Formats: sequence, C-alpha cells, structure tokens
Amino acid sequence: MRTGRAAGAAPDGPPVPAPGVCADFRPGTPDLSLFPRAAWAAAQRTVLAGLPHSALGYPDPRGLPVLRAALAALLARRRGVVADPDRLVVCSGVAQATTLLGTVLRARGHRAVGVEDPGSPEHGRLFAATGLDTAWLPIDAEGLRPGPLAAADVRAVVVTPAHQFPSGIAWSAERRGMLLDWARAVDGHVLEDDYDGDFRYDRAPVGALQGLDPERVVYTGSVSKSLAPGLRLGWMVLPEALVDEVVERKRTMDLGHPALDQAALAHLVTSGGYDRQLRRCQRAYRERRDALLAALARHFPGTSVSGIAAGLHVIACLPARYGPPARFVERAAGAGVVLRPLEEYGTARPADGAVRLVIGYAHLAPAVIAEGVGRAAEALGGR
Repeated sequence: MRTGRAAGAAPDGPPVPAPGVCADFRPGTPDLSLFPRAAWAAAQRTVLAGLPHSALGYPDPRGLPVLRAALAALLARRRGVVADPDRLVVCSGVAQATTLLGTVLRARGHRAVGVEDPGSPEHGRLFAATGLDTAWLPIDAEGLRPGPLAAADVRAVVVTPAHQFPSGIAWSAERRGMLLDWARAVDGHVLEDDYDGDFRYDRAPVGALQGLDPERVVYTGSVSKSLAPGLRLGWMVLPEALVDEVVERKRTMDLGHPALDQAALAHLVTSGGYDRQLRRCQRAYRERRDALLAALARHFPGTSVSGIAAGLHVIACLPARYGPPARFVERAAGAGVVLRPLEEYGTARPADGAVRLVIGYAHLAPAVIAEGVGRAAEALGGR
C-alpha cells in the first residue's frame, strides 16, 4: 500500500511565464485565450435579467435545477451517460467531486482507494486529504491489470478510461467489463474522471464507462478543459445509493455553488454556445497536436508517440541515445524548455534508458511548439 502520491511526482499547476522560458510543455492546461468572453458575458446578462429574486438565496446543494437538467441532457448526448438530474451534483470541479466522494467513503468504513499507476498525482493527494490511503494499481495497454486489482485491499478505484492519464490509452471493452464485474463482486464503486473525454481527433469519442453500470460508477467532469479551470464548475453523476450522503456533505461544505455562474453555464449549454465552444477547442487542439508530432519527427527522428489521438497531451518515447531522462529534462530546461518525464506520474522506473515524456500542447501556439521542440533538440544534440 502506498500513501499519497507516486514517488517523485510533482504538482503541475498552470504554467506561469518565467524569465528565459520559451515553451512550458507541462500537461493539464487548456488555452485560456479560447475562453468565449463575449458569449459568457452575454449569458450572464441574459440570466441576470431574468433570474427571480428567490434564485439569489442559498441554492440547492445539488445545483440549480435548470443547470442539472441541461447537463444531464448534454452528458447523455455527448458521452452516453445515464444522467438523471436528481442524481447530478454541481461542484467546484473534479477536485471537489473527488473530495466529496472521499469523505463519504471514509464515513462508510473505507481506508484506501485504488488509483492508476501511472496516473494523476492529484487523485492521491485529494483522497489523502479525506483520510484515505491510495493503492497504486498498474495499467498496461488495455487498462488496469486484473491481478493487482483483485489482490488490492480496496473497494473503490478512480480511473480515466476514455483517455487514460497520462499513458493516453483508451481502455479496452474487456477491461471495462472486468472492472465493473470487480465492483459488483466487492460491493464497491468506481470514480470515472472524464477529464478530456470530448476531445478525440480521429473518430467519435469513446462513451463513458458510467453508461454500462450507473449504480457502480460515479461519473465526474468539468468545464476546466473546455472553458476555463478558474470557473470552478464541474459535476458528478451518482449511483442512487450515494446521492443523499454526497448532497449532505456538499451542503455542509459550502452551502451550494454560486447561482449566477450556474445559470450562465445552463444558458450557454441550452443555447448551443457550449457545443460551439467544444468545436472551436477541438479544431485548435488538433492543429497543435499535429504541430507537435511534426516537430518531434523533424528534430527527434525515431521518436514514437503512444496513445490515442485525443486530449491535451501525448506520450513521446525518444530513442535511448537521448537519455538518461533526468539529463534530457535538465538540458532542455537550460534551453528554456520545460518538460516532464513519464516516471514522475507513477512508480515504474524502466531500465531501458529511453526518454518518455508527457508533453502538453493545448496551451501553446503551433509556432511556440515548433520553437520549443527545436530548442530542446539543439540542447540535446538532436538534428
């Protein structure tokens, strides 16, 4: 049993411009310049003009009914989620959803939660804040490995099956079914973090795991990648058995989410503005992914990129001649290029000497991506 985060993992906050930094490739941040300021301002004006006085009182801790209905329809249409508005809770992003679930599980007698290895360090930190340990469960090319999951002393796991973070794989149908069979056998639950499920560039997105078993899967998502993380707007769709406990925890935690922001998002969703924003982001992020792949092929020949064509980051595996990874990252930083090796996100330490990088690209313009990869190549003696 491991507690907290994976060894060596460091928090990846929003990239902050620093002197001498040409390109910060840390993953997890969208392009904040794409935020639809005019559409959001119009939505705020519209809802403020029509919002009754009663709506400015303490809100329903589950969220405004109009937003829960709008999100339920959106998630059913785009992600295949079985979303009853009465089982949907609006919260401050996936972080608060994770914390809420952690407090409920702890009160139910859970002592640990399983997390993907490699995976997001933030999951372990959030559960640790609720008093829960984390068991790091290895993944392979299809998803969680069955043996370690069966042997782990946990009855809850958090997963990213549509686009696993950070490996970039989409879980196979077999592993999805295996995970749900496990949850039923141990009377447990699965927290599905659908952090970038709307962004698939080569085909329609894989449907949410929750649609296969709404009574075992807690589905979570947010507008952090599609609009802006600063809005602190997210949601969780709950099994019936967890609704009352989570809603009560939400009420005592913050007395509900800000009503005006909820109403503005509901208007954006029902008016079609949110779908337009998703299409806008899709085009921009696909262009940047293509720019990154072209730059890697040019400057680091022999590099392979794993995972599906989706999301806001890639895993790039460079030939061993560019290693070791620590030296690569250090020399790139000296050239003004910030990179993160894959080993910072898990417990495995491969002995082959290859450099495996988790490269975020969504927040960088194509020209910056090209320049950043080129500078790293010059620093490392690449072509």
